[in-house]
Amino acid sequence: MRISLIFTAFATTALLDSAAILAQDAGNVGHGREVAQAICSACHVVAKGQLASPNSEAPPFPSLAATAGITSIALTAALATSHRRMPNITLQPDERRDVIAYILSLK
Repeated sequence: MRISLIFTAFATTALLDSAAILAQDAGNVGHGREVAQAICSACHVVAKGQLASPNSEAPPFPSLAATAGITSIALTAALATSHRRMPNITLQPDERRDVIAYILSLK
């Protein structure tokens, strides 16, 4: 009986730790929206309903979200590589994670 209680406690702790890790990886959508509006909106449409992009060559975030196969991994890779037409914007890891969570929330 004691062994089953210890195993149950261990399994529960492991599951809770896994959920916390996954929640952290998911990012903060609200903070991502704030970062996108403060930084990314200089070139991109960052919200549904925003009519025009300041830079017609910058893809709108809702369109990025709707792109087939777009994932957090794909967006991370895109933000980690330089683009000819995109300025070198340095986001902190939490800001990048949150912006990605925001973009994916627009699906």
